[in-house]
Amino acid sequence: MITFKPATPKLVNMIDAILPQTQCGQCHYAGCKPYAEAIASGEAGINQCPPGGEAGIRALATLMHVEYKPLNTEHGSHQPKRLAVIDEAVCIGCTLCIQACPVDAILGAAQQMHTVIAQECTGCELCLPPCPVDCISMQAVLPGSHVDAGCVLDLATGHSTILLSRISPEKTAAAMARSRYEFKLFRARRELQERKLRSLKHKKLSK
Repeated sequence: MITFKPATPKLVNMIDAILPQTQCGQCHYAGCKPYAEAIASGEAGINQCPPGGEAGIRALATLMHVEYKPLNTEHGSHQPKRLAVIDEAVCIGCTLCIQACPVDAILGAAQQMHTVIAQECTGCELCLPPCPVDCISMQAVLPGSHVDAGCVLDLATGHSTILLSRISPEKTAAAMARSRYEFKLFRARRELQERKLRSLKHKKLSK
């Protein structure tokens, strides 16, 4: 039997690879990677991910060599994947949904109509609560609508490369969502650092 030390990077990555990468927060963690870290350390159970459903829990149980547990309904119920759709006639261009989307799947600008990139939406529903005009709805994903491609993203340059893959469409879609989520976090850290540097420069000039 293979054993791992709790919270080793290898184990965290293996757990994260099983998770659906919706980044929805239903597990009560800030994304799939933090939830994977919590599972690896023993802080969280394997049954807190509604999007992953029974198949995800069983895969985690096998990996962790623990007993299968049914989904904890305190975190929600498993549903078929759905995509966000914006009613463009009602959208006021407030950008709140853009800010809320964890994978940059919404295009638009202030006071301009927004639209969802269907192939990039994870169905996390995080764009629904901040919308002041309720112009976003969730619609079922039709079978065969996934993109069977993988995305490799260079965090240093922001350039991405699409690679054909033999992995399942669900796995490649998850990998692409993970890359977009990680890049959004990287961009947020970079912008924060730039703001700090500008503030510091301004303080020096004002002296």
